[in-house]
Amino acid sequence: MKLKQRIILETVRRMHHNNKQLHPLRQLFWESTLRCNLRCKHCGSDCKNEELTPDMPLQDFLNVLDSLPPEVDHHKMLIIVSGGEPLMREDLEQCGREFYKREFPWGMVSNGLALTQERFSRLLKVGLRSISISLDGFETAHNWMRGHDNSFARASEAIRMIANTPNIKWDIITCVNQKNIDTLEEFKEYIISLGVKDWRLFTITPMGRAKEVPELQVSNAQFRQLMEFIKRTREEGRIHASYGCEGFLGDYEGQVRDHIYQCHAGVTVASVLIDGSISACTSIRGKYYQGNIYKDNFWDVWENRFQSYRDRSWMKKDQCADCKMFRYCEGNGMHLRDEDGNLLVCHLKRIEES
Repeated sequence: MKLKQRIILETVRRMHHNNKQLHPLRQLFWESTLRCNLRCKHCGSDCKNEELTPDMPLQDFLNVLDSLPPEVDHHKMLIIVSGGEPLMREDLEQCGREFYKREFPWGMVSNGLALTQERFSRLLKVGLRSISISLDGFETAHNWMRGHDNSFARASEAIRMIANTPNIKWDIITCVNQKNIDTLEEFKEYIISLGVKDWRLFTITPMGRAKEVPELQVSNAQFRQLMEFIKRTREEGRIHASYGCEGFLGDYEGQVRDHIYQCHAGVTVASVLIDGSISACTSIRGKYYQGNIYKDNFWDVWENRFQSYRDRSWMKKDQCADCKMFRYCEGNGMHLRDEDGNLLVCHLKRIEES
């Protein structure tokens, strides 16, 4: 690793250490529903169409927001409504209106299937500030992953609609896998034609349904291929591409995303899950839940728990025990650990072995 890069990593490490001490809450995910209108092969929560789990009542989540102490600046905390599919909630506009009244910026993550112009307009009126739409390659690859014949067409329509809307922050998310990795160049041209400016690319962790579908996992060589593609695309400057927030990437740090790797789970990011569990990212295993809104005060939990997130020294074991990059990686993202704390994926190892 070059000296300049090492200096940057050390600087970011010190900043992240300070952030862990202060842990300012900047993103609060609300898993508002487990209902979904798709059945995606890679779903981590294994959402189903059936209403097996009821939606969390809006008032229960508002009680969390209303319990925050006065010193919390609402304008600096983004509420992200997730699921399941948020658009399955008929009261989503009411949810947004209540967030807006409390002066919280809010956004959502959607598959776009049910995002009509009429509904989008209503959501904008109640303060929708950001939205991410999933599009996982061309029609065959996308519909295969999403389990719906009209998913690609509807998501594309939603993206065209959003692209023509001013004053909203948005991007598309692509989960890279065996079915779409070799068409990324052509797919890039397609999404540019839709008006996409920001593009986040992820690889898929073998958890939830994804464990049962080998085609979802890229090889080590394909992982490096993806890093080279993102690096090249960023150098072109025609679309702002970036790799997802997960995983330390060694020599690719500073080249494939806007920031140096840090896991913000439990440091600046928290979530309230469908059953009231207080966690960080919504895909993190239950063992790492820190409390529950139905028996604990959310802010007390945020301020005084999350030790396993803010002190990652416990991760220095197994393949991480002797890794020279642990100082910067700290054992990878929390969502890449199973219930027993074992690392599911090491991005650096993938690169080194490719």
